Amino acid sequence: MIRLQNIEKVYRTSTVETLALSSINLDIAKGEFLSIMGPSGCGKSTLLNIMGLLDAPSKGDIKIDNQKTDHLSDKQLAAFRNKKLGFIFQSYHLINDLQVLDNVELPLLYRDSTAKERKMLATEALEKVGLANRVKHFPNQLSGGQKQRVAIARAIVGRPEIILADEPTGNLDSAMGSEILDILLQLNQKDGTTIVMVTHDENMAHKTHRLVRLFDGSQVQ
Repeated sequence: MIRLQNIEKVYRTSTVETLALSSINLDIAKGEFLSIMGPSGCGKSTLLNIMGLLDAPSKGDIKIDNQKTDHLSDKQLAAFRNKKLGFIFQSYHLINDLQVLDNVELPLLYRDSTAKERKMLATEALEKVGLANRVKHFPNQLSGGQKQRVAIARAIVGRPEIILADEPTGNLDSAMGSEILDILLQLNQKDGTTIVMVTHDENMAHKTHRLVRLFDGSQVQ
């Protein structure tokens, strides 16, 4: 589902060159749940952003579902991401002025779907994460765990084949973190969604199919 070959990422300024990723080779199978671990600043989020086509590598090739994406325009890339990928972030990125249902519907606004279809899919996604009774709430009326559930619902509302999660439990206590991981495991097991999760939690990482470790931008395991 995701293939990275000889990926390198260099950030340059007028005075400094920083090697963020070096010689990353990684194949992620359809339906796999992969964890990425490593110390802060080792390149985990950079790698996830490259997988999610939010950033381009300095060198190397990326294929998503056997399709190369380096030739796509910004508009085509956005459409491809919207169809194939769902994103979950540590800090939720919900819009406080929108009700829960409207937050979840957001990715569907960029598709050719009716208001009725958007509402149906958003309600269905919220049911999957156990928040069907919170559709009219605003984010500031929710706990941290509930906000992250809304963020997961938003990530899955378009039925993407891949979910990329960057520290999805990082702002939560251990009990809420376990609930969020259980939802991700269910999405993987029941729906066959391919999931890549960056985490600092060793216990959570070992509940996934495979663990990749990074150190100073290189893959060490």
